[in-house]
Amino acid sequence: MAENKGPRISRRRVLQSAALAAGGLGLKALGLSPAAQAAQAPAGPPAAAGSSMIGVPFEARSVVRVGLIGHGGRGASLLHDLLGIPGVQVSAVCDLVKDRVAAAQAKVVKAGQKEPAGYSAGERDFENLVKRDDLDVVYIPTPWRWHVPMAVAAMEAGKHVFVEVPAASTLEDCWRLVDTSERTRRHCVMLENCCYGENELMVLGMVRAGLFGELTHAEAAYIHDLGSKILFDNLEGLWRRDEHFTRNGNLYPTHGLGPVAHYLDINRGDRFEALVSMSSREASLSARRDRLPAGDARRKETYACGDMNTSILRTAQGRTVLLQHDVVSPRPYTRINHVSGTKGAFRDYPARIFLDGSGKEEWGSLKPYKQRFEHPLWTRLRKVASKSGHGGMDYVMSWRLMQCVREGLVPDMDVYDAAAWSAPAPLSEDSIKAGSGAVAFPDFTRGRWKEPRPAFTAS
Repeated sequence: MAENKGPRISRRRVLQSAALAAGGLGLKALGLSPAAQAAQAPAGPPAAAGSSMIGVPFEARSVVRVGLIGHGGRGASLLHDLLGIPGVQVSAVCDLVKDRVAAAQAKVVKAGQKEPAGYSAGERDFENLVKRDDLDVVYIPTPWRWHVPMAVAAMEAGKHVFVEVPAASTLEDCWRLVDTSERTRRHCVMLENCCYGENELMVLGMVRAGLFGELTHAEAAYIHDLGSKILFDNLEGLWRRDEHFTRNGNLYPTHGLGPVAHYLDINRGDRFEALVSMSSREASLSARRDRLPAGDARRKETYACGDMNTSILRTAQGRTVLLQHDVVSPRPYTRINHVSGTKGAFRDYPARIFLDGSGKEEWGSLKPYKQRFEHPLWTRLRKVASKSGHGGMDYVMSWRLMQCVREGLVPDMDVYDAAAWSAPAPLSEDSIKAGSGAVAFPDFTRGRWKEPRPAFTAS
C-alpha cells in the first residue's frame, strides 16, 4: 500500500525514545539485558516537529463541518450520532463501495441537510476529500492499517482528525501522529468511546473526589468473543483476521486502557514507563477454523496471536496496570475497569465498589453513589444517548467532541493520549519477542507529562 509523503521515522529514533522513557531508573531496572541496554542507549531526545499541542483549544465556530471516511458498520453508527447533534453539518463522505457512499448521502439528506459530496474512486480518493476547503474535522472509522495514512493526510490538509481505535499499530506511526499534529497545529483525537461510558465517567468523579484514596493499581481489558466475526470473509473479517496471521500481543488495548489512564492522570501528572507482556498459546481461533466445511480455504490458515495476552505496565509514580486482550475465547464480555487505592476499590462487570471501613469484606452496590457522582454529560444527554450505540457512550463522545470544537475548548483527549494508549500493542509484541522481557515506554509528551492539566470532568 502506498503511503502519504512525509518525514520517515527511523528504527534508531524509536529505540532512542524508548531508552529515554526509562528516565532516571536506568535500563537495568527495567530488566533489560546488557545487550538490550546497549542497543537502547540514548543519543538525545527525539527532535520535536513543532511545539506541543497540550492545552491547545480548537478554533470556535458555530457549525462544525465534518468529512467522513468510511461508511461501514462503525462509520454508519458514527454518522447516525453526528446527524443528531445540533451544529454539525456533514459535508463529504468517502468509502471504497459506491453504494455505501450513496447510502450515507441519503441519510444526510433525510436528516434535513444538503447532499454531501461523495468519494468512491479508489482507495486513495480520501486524499481528495481531505483537500476540500469546506471541512473542519475528519472522522476516520476505517480498518486499522489506514488510520495513520488517512489521519496524516487530513492534518496535512489543515483538518482536525477524529480517528478510530487504535490510532496506530507501530511506535513509528505513534510518533508520526504526534509529529504531524505538532507541526500542522491540528488535533488528532482518538475516538475512544469507553472514556465516555456512564460508569467510567462516574468512577472518574469518585477518583477526583478521593473516594479510593491514593491510587496504586488498575486493571483493564478487552475481552470480547469475536471469533466468529474474525473468521468472516466479509465486514470485519476482511481485515481484522489479517492481524492474527503475523502479530502476537495485545492488538487492541485502548478500550480498557483509556478510562484507566484518566483515573491515573496519565500524561497529566503520571506516565506509563515500562511494560512486560506474555501471551498464552493460540488455540481458540484454530478450533473454530477446524469446524469450517471441508474444502474451505480458511482451513489452511495458521495464526500467530495467542488467545490471551497479559501485559503489566508500570508508571513513573509507581502504580501498576494489568492489561489483557482476548477476542477469540468463548467467554462473557468484560473490560474489567478496575481501580484501587488506599481507601477502597471499584470493579466493573458487574459494577461494584468497596470502601475501607464498610464492615464487611464484600463488594457493595454502586447505586447509592449514582446521584452524587453521575457525570453532567450523562445527566444532560441520557435520553437522546439511549438511542445510540454501546449503551449511549458513542453519542456522548461525539456530542462532547463537537461541543469542544464549536465552543473552542481544549479536547478531553489529544494526540499524546492516542499514542500512549495505542503503544501497548507494538510494545507487547516487542516484549514477547524478547522472551517477555521489560521494554521501556516512550514519553510522547517529551517531558510535559508532569504539567498540571484540566481534569477530564468538564460538562
